[in-house]
Amino acid sequence: MTSEQKGVRPLFHEKGSDPISRKPLLEAMAQRPTARRPVWIMRQAGRYLPEYRQFRKDHSFKDLAGNAELATEVTLMPIRRFPLDAAIVFADIMSPLPAIGVDFDFDPGPVVANPIRTQADLDRLHEPDADVAPEVITALSLVHAELPSSTALLGFCGAPWTLAAYLVEGRGVKDFPTLRAFAAGEPELLDKLLGMLSDLMADYLIAQHAAGADAVQIFDSWAGVLSLGDWQRLIEPHLKRLLERVGEAGVPRILFLQNAPHLVDAYAALPAEVLATDWRLDLGELQRRYPDRAVQGNIDPAVLLAGPDATRAATASLLAHVDALGHVVNLGHGILPTTPIASVEALIETVQEENR
Repeated sequence: MTSEQKGVRPLFHEKGSDPISRKPLLEAMAQRPTARRPVWIMRQAGRYLPEYRQFRKDHSFKDLAGNAELATEVTLMPIRRFPLDAAIVFADIMSPLPAIGVDFDFDPGPVVANPIRTQADLDRLHEPDADVAPEVITALSLVHAELPSSTALLGFCGAPWTLAAYLVEGRGVKDFPTLRAFAAGEPELLDKLLGMLSDLMADYLIAQHAAGADAVQIFDSWAGVLSLGDWQRLIEPHLKRLLERVGEAGVPRILFLQNAPHLVDAYAALPAEVLATDWRLDLGELQRRYPDRAVQGNIDPAVLLAGPDATRAATASLLAHVDALGHVVNLGHGILPTTPIASVEALIETVQEENR
């Protein structure tokens, strides 16, 4: 689908403007006033878009994520269609792992051919290649050249524990029992694995920033399977080191926490400009408890399945409940494949009409 087709708006460039100060997302992340709240949507370049579904008829997900030019086209699809305040590069959290010798496929989620469960398995991994996920780095450069000057570009990665979940379990399963058993039985091996992943992700995010990403999001989707005590013992040192290294490089950070209300206070203490949560948490209350932290989220993605009226009501309720300063509007998880386009339009319009 081209930019001239109905429902898709052309990209544009505003010459002679300051590209940083004009980006509402970056201003909100820094808790500076904006004319309106910025809005973007997790998994916004994906299966709910008819143009993406058409694209997938000729290309597998692995093809799209592994080819810079194809990934660039997919990244730009929602930006052409909607007036979103950020583009997020089309890739997978597993994209950097081949650089240390991990072989994986998709069915439909990540499947690791040889899970890491012993010292010998860990020894198969190697020092990172000189270029980590070069297709992602190139895609960021290509997207950056195409974006409107007011639209931020986001890179991302999986948090060390979330990546370890797939590497140890072999694929996504409920509550990751093999991973939890590995953590209990082989804590030293887990520590080594998490240390390797933390260093790799820090290098990867810093490289994304150098390629044009204005900010990055770290997805920690599976931390909630641990107790607070186990999280503090096993995970916190590695995640903190990752965030510190990225921050020291001058990269703004969004930290996303999924389905872990018992960990939210611990995550709020980590070094990141923005704390993003799923819909299970009261974002307004979280904002009031941590006024020095910007927040992102957190509309239930299922609400959009109910249609534009329900979406408008949920969005208006969120805006009324969360202070505008330092709030980035988003869903509480990735947008669902059967989401109507009209619901996405209703969400964005409600945000953009707030101050009119």
